[in-house]
Amino acid sequence: MVDQAAPVRRLRRAERREQILDAATRAFARHGFADTGLDDVAAEAELTRAMLYRHFESKADLYRAVLDRSCARLIETTGSGDYDDRAIPALVEAASGDPDGFRLLFRHAAREREFRDLTSFMAVASRELAHRNLARVIPAGPWLEWAADLIPVLTVEAVIAWLDAGQPDPGQAPERIAAAVQGVIDAARAPIRWPAE
Repeated sequence: MVDQAAPVRRLRRAERREQILDAATRAFARHGFADTGLDDVAAEAELTRAMLYRHFESKADLYRAVLDRSCARLIETTGSGDYDDRAIPALVEAASGDPDGFRLLFRHAAREREFRDLTSFMAVASRELAHRNLARVIPAGPWLEWAADLIPVLTVEAVIAWLDAGQPDPGQAPERIAAAVQGVIDAARAPIRWPAE
Protein backbone atom coordinates (compact mmCIF):
# COMPACT_ATOMS: atom_id res chain seq x y z
CA MET A 1 0.00 0.00 0.00
CA VAL A 2 1.48 3.33 -1.07
CA ASP A 3 0.93 6.37 1.11
CA GLN A 4 -0.01 9.21 -1.18
CA ALA A 5 0.10 12.70 0.26
CA ALA A 6 -2.53 15.17 -0.74
CA PRO A 7 -1.46 17.29 -3.69
CA VAL A 8 0.32 20.48 -2.70
CA ARG A 9 -1.43 23.57 -3.94
CA ARG A 10 0.97 25.93 -5.64
CA LEU A 11 0.63 29.46 -4.36
CA ARG A 12 1.16 32.56 -6.40
CA ARG A 13 4.37 34.44 -5.56
CA ALA A 14 2.59 37.12 -3.51
CA GLU A 15 0.62 34.52 -1.52
CA ARG A 16 3.79 32.50 -0.85
CA ARG A 17 5.58 35.66 0.30
CA GLU A 18 2.74 36.42 2.75
CA GLN A 19 2.85 32.83 4.01
CA ILE A 20 6.58 33.18 4.64
CA LEU A 21 6.14 36.56 6.35
CA ASP A 22 3.42 35.11 8.60
CA ALA A 23 5.63 32.17 9.57
CA ALA A 24 8.70 34.38 10.04
CA THR A 25 6.75 36.76 12.26
CA ARG A 26 5.75 33.87 14.53
CA ALA A 27 9.26 32.38 14.57
CA PHE A 28 11.07 35.67 15.19
CA ALA A 29 8.57 36.70 17.89
CA ARG A 30 9.52 33.65 19.94
CA HIS A 31 13.27 34.32 20.14
CA GLY A 32 14.19 37.49 18.25
CA PHE A 33 16.45 37.88 15.25
CA ALA A 34 19.75 36.54 16.58
CA ASP A 35 18.33 33.35 18.09
CA THR A 36 16.09 32.42 15.14
CA GLY A 37 17.63 30.68 12.15
CA LEU A 38 16.29 30.34 8.65
CA ASP A 39 15.75 26.65 9.40
CA ASP A 40 13.35 27.73 12.18
CA VAL A 41 11.46 29.97 9.76
CA ALA A 42 11.40 27.26 7.07
CA ALA A 43 10.03 24.73 9.57
CA GLU A 44 7.39 27.20 10.74
CA ALA A 45 6.36 27.83 7.12
CA GLU A 46 6.60 24.14 6.22
CA LEU A 47 8.95 25.04 3.36
CA THR A 48 12.57 24.49 2.46
CA ARG A 49 15.34 27.04 2.99
CA ALA A 50 15.67 27.15 -0.79
CA MET A 51 12.09 28.37 -1.03
CA LEU A 52 12.85 31.16 1.46
CA TYR A 53 15.80 32.26 -0.67
CA ARG A 54 13.54 32.55 -3.70
CA HIS A 55 11.74 35.36 -1.89
CA PHE A 56 14.36 36.89 0.42
CA GLU A 57 18.10 37.37 -0.05
CA SER A 58 19.03 36.76 3.58
CA LYS A 59 17.72 36.34 7.09
CA ALA A 60 18.24 40.07 7.63
CA ASP A 61 16.25 40.85 4.46
CA LEU A 62 13.42 38.62 5.68
CA TYR A 63 13.44 40.17 9.15
CA ARG A 64 13.41 43.68 7.70
CA ALA A 65 10.39 42.70 5.56
CA VAL A 66 8.62 41.35 8.66
CA LEU A 67 9.30 44.59 10.57
CA ASP A 68 8.24 46.76 7.64
CA ARG A 69 4.98 44.85 7.27
CA SER A 70 4.29 45.04 11.01
CA CYS A 71 5.01 48.76 11.00
CA ALA A 72 2.73 49.31 7.99
CA ARG A 73 -0.08 47.38 9.70
CA LEU A 74 0.40 49.42 12.87
CA ILE A 75 0.22 52.72 10.98
CA GLU A 76 -2.78 51.51 8.97
CA THR A 77 -4.69 50.77 12.18
CA THR A 78 -3.54 53.67 14.34
CA GLY A 79 -2.90 56.39 11.79
CA SER A 80 -0.13 58.89 12.24
CA GLY A 81 -2.04 61.99 13.28
CA ASP A 82 -2.70 63.65 16.58
CA TYR A 83 -3.44 61.87 19.80
CA ASP A 84 -7.16 61.74 20.53
CA ASP A 85 -9.72 59.48 22.22
CA ARG A 86 -9.29 56.89 19.47
CA ALA A 87 -5.48 56.59 19.80
CA ILE A 88 -5.25 54.02 22.61
CA PRO A 89 -8.16 51.87 21.35
CA ALA A 90 -6.49 51.86 17.91
CA LEU A 91 -3.16 50.81 19.43
CA VAL A 92 -4.84 47.98 21.35
CA GLU A 93 -6.65 46.95 18.15
CA ALA A 94 -3.38 46.94 16.20
CA ALA A 95 -1.65 44.86 18.88
CA SER A 96 -4.48 42.33 19.12
CA GLY A 97 -4.64 42.05 15.33
CA ASP A 98 -0.91 41.33 15.01
CA PRO A 99 0.44 40.46 18.48
CA ASP A 100 3.63 38.83 17.21
CA GLY A 101 4.38 41.76 14.91
CA PHE A 102 3.69 44.23 17.74
CA ARG A 103 6.06 42.38 20.07
CA LEU A 104 8.71 42.26 17.35
CA LEU A 105 8.54 46.00 16.78
CA PHE A 106 8.52 47.04 20.41
CA ARG A 107 10.28 44.24 22.27
CA HIS A 108 12.77 42.50 19.99
CA ALA A 109 13.77 44.98 17.28
CA ALA A 110 14.43 47.71 19.82
CA ARG A 111 17.17 45.51 21.31
CA GLU A 112 18.71 44.48 18.00
CA ARG A 113 21.37 46.92 16.84
CA GLU A 114 21.02 46.09 13.14
CA PHE A 115 17.33 47.07 13.14
CA ARG A 116 17.35 49.86 15.69
CA ASP A 117 16.96 52.48 12.95
CA LEU A 118 13.30 51.58 12.50
CA THR A 119 12.50 51.47 16.19
CA SER A 120 14.48 54.65 16.87
CA PHE A 121 12.49 56.43 14.18
CA MET A 122 9.24 55.21 15.74
CA ALA A 123 10.37 56.26 19.24
CA VAL A 124 11.32 59.76 18.07
CA ALA A 125 8.04 60.16 16.15
CA SER A 126 6.02 58.93 19.16
CA ARG A 127 7.81 61.29 21.51
CA GLU A 128 7.27 64.26 19.18
CA LEU A 129 3.58 63.41 18.85
CA ALA A 130 3.25 63.06 22.62
CA HIS A 131 5.07 66.34 23.23
CA ARG A 132 2.91 68.23 20.73
CA ASN A 133 -0.30 66.94 22.27
CA LEU A 134 0.79 67.17 25.91
CA ALA A 135 1.90 70.78 25.45
CA ARG A 136 -1.80 71.62 25.28
CA VAL A 137 -2.40 70.45 28.85
CA ILE A 138 0.98 70.52 30.64
CA PRO A 139 2.96 73.74 31.12
CA ALA A 140 6.30 73.97 29.32
CA GLY A 141 9.22 72.76 31.39
CA PRO A 142 10.86 69.62 32.70
CA TRP A 143 7.61 67.88 33.64
CA LEU A 144 6.30 68.23 30.09
CA GLU A 145 9.55 66.71 28.84
CA TRP A 146 9.26 63.93 31.42
CA ALA A 147 5.69 63.11 30.40
CA ALA A 148 6.55 63.24 26.68
CA ASP A 149 9.35 60.72 27.28
CA LEU A 150 7.33 58.47 29.58
CA ILE A 151 3.89 58.23 27.98
CA PRO A 152 4.87 56.53 24.68
CA VAL A 153 6.96 53.95 26.57
CA LEU A 154 4.29 53.41 29.23
CA THR A 155 1.57 52.98 26.61
CA VAL A 156 3.49 50.43 24.56
CA GLU A 157 4.60 48.49 27.64
CA ALA A 158 1.02 48.50 28.95
CA VAL A 159 -0.21 47.04 25.65
CA ILE A 160 2.53 44.37 25.62
CA ALA A 161 1.74 43.47 29.24
CA TRP A 162 -1.92 43.17 28.24
CA LEU A 163 -0.96 40.86 25.35
CA ASP A 164 1.24 38.80 27.68
CA ALA A 165 -1.62 38.50 30.18
CA GLY A 166 -3.75 36.84 27.51
CA GLN A 167 -5.63 39.94 26.31
CA PRO A 168 -8.14 40.07 29.20
CA ASP A 169 -11.25 42.20 28.85
CA PRO A 170 -10.43 43.62 25.40
CA GLY A 171 -13.30 46.08 25.63
CA GLN A 172 -11.89 47.54 28.86
CA ALA A 173 -8.18 47.41 28.04
CA PRO A 174 -8.05 50.81 26.28
CA GLU A 175 -9.78 52.50 29.23
CA ARG A 176 -7.39 50.93 31.73
CA ILE A 177 -4.35 51.92 29.69
CA ALA A 178 -5.78 55.42 29.23
CA ALA A 179 -6.19 55.67 33.01
CA ALA A 180 -2.48 54.89 33.45
CA VAL A 181 -1.61 57.54 30.86
CA GLN A 182 -3.90 60.03 32.59
CA GLY A 183 -2.06 59.31 35.83
CA VAL A 184 1.19 60.46 34.22
CA ILE A 185 -0.51 63.57 32.84
CA ASP A 186 -1.99 64.39 36.24
CA ALA A 187 1.37 63.86 37.93
CA ALA A 188 3.07 66.18 35.43
CA ARG A 189 0.46 68.93 35.73
CA ALA A 190 0.03 69.36 39.43
CA PRO A 191 2.54 69.82 42.22
CA ILE A 192 2.63 66.81 44.48
CA ARG A 193 2.35 67.48 48.17
CA TRP A 194 3.76 64.73 50.30
CA PRO A 195 2.29 64.22 53.76
CA ALA A 196 4.31 65.82 56.54
CA GLU A 197 6.47 63.38 58.42
